[in-house]
Amino acid sequence: MLGRFLVTASLTILSNIASVHATNIGTTVDTPCPFGDCAGGISLSYLGEFTIPAEQLDGDVPVGGLSGLTFDAATGQYIAISDDRSEKAPARFLHLDIDVSAAGITDVTVRKRVVLEDKNGQPFAPRHVDPESIRIGKDAIYWSSEGDAKALVPPFVRVTSAEGVFLRELKLPDGFAPMADKSTGIRDNLAFEALAVTPSGHVFAGLEAALHQDGPNPSLTTGSLSRIIRWDAATEEPNAQFVYPVSPIPQVATKANGGNDNGLSEMVALDDHRLIVVERSFAQGFGNTIRLFMVDIRDATDVSPIASLAKSDELIVPVRKTQILDLRAIGLVPDNIECMAIGKAKDGTDVLILAADNNFSDKQKNQFFAFQIKQ
Repeated sequence: MLGRFLVTASLTILSNIASVHATNIGTTVDTPCPFGDCAGGISLSYLGEFTIPAEQLDGDVPVGGLSGLTFDAATGQYIAISDDRSEKAPARFLHLDIDVSAAGITDVTVRKRVVLEDKNGQPFAPRHVDPESIRIGKDAIYWSSEGDAKALVPPFVRVTSAEGVFLRELKLPDGFAPMADKSTGIRDNLAFEALAVTPSGHVFAGLEAALHQDGPNPSLTTGSLSRIIRWDAATEEPNAQFVYPVSPIPQVATKANGGNDNGLSEMVALDDHRLIVVERSFAQGFGNTIRLFMVDIRDATDVSPIASLAKSDELIVPVRKTQILDLRAIGLVPDNIECMAIGKAKDGTDVLILAADNNFSDKQKNQFFAFQIKQ
């Protein structure tokens, strides 16, 4: 039996953006009172698009596979993690100089490459890691790996120094490690895509879609019950899990017999209880649909004691979510957006940066979008 959910808690309130088209710098999208809380309103003003050329190299290594992005306030630069599984070069993160101001985004330059080390102080061997998201935390850099469900390798969140040296790994709760019979655990390539660190130091990791024991992947008619884990700021022990209801797939494939999907691809913390979440959908023949949601975990059920959401009869309140932006609805054509960071522009402007993972393909883009945060 599918667990009972308090439906009113997870209703999506659509932003009034259907008639907006981001053809000019300064186009603004408002979400004035998310969840009825006008003090929590947010306004995003479009600052443009920039694409790193597909052929660009960092030394002899292609720039690509950008899957996570975070802002370093100490340097004014951004740090991006590549999801290259140590196949084109050792697993790594890049320091980026993003030239953005209230006038727009004009350039993205790679300034430094840092190799990630495993627990033994060595670069990761090919296909022994799948980096996905990265955040600057209270004392170091936090990053996630999606694991490898086919090889029964669990996902993880690790902490590394600025030089890529392994420091520690956060405890993985029960039920997330993959199992050979697929009765429980992560689905292949649908694990820790999203990572967030709150201003007070709590760490969140979100699954792209449901664990095997929690229900199905999204379809055109139904969503998927993803879990978000929270680790305590002081102890770094997992202290709660929340249900994030991934939306149904928004677009049918236009290619004959083509596939489509939808999932949680990134999140960033606004405070200890509010997050901005990216849902990324792809439909063959159509392309990507990218939507941003504000999420509030207050009043959501801690489901860490519940082994299977699908078999539970408990009343479960998922996180509240409200849509704040649909890139296609404002006239943009997004690629495979997997990165999101809140940072500062050169002129001190608060900005939200989105970036795409080009999968090292000449058919996809190293694409960046920038938005000014007005409130």
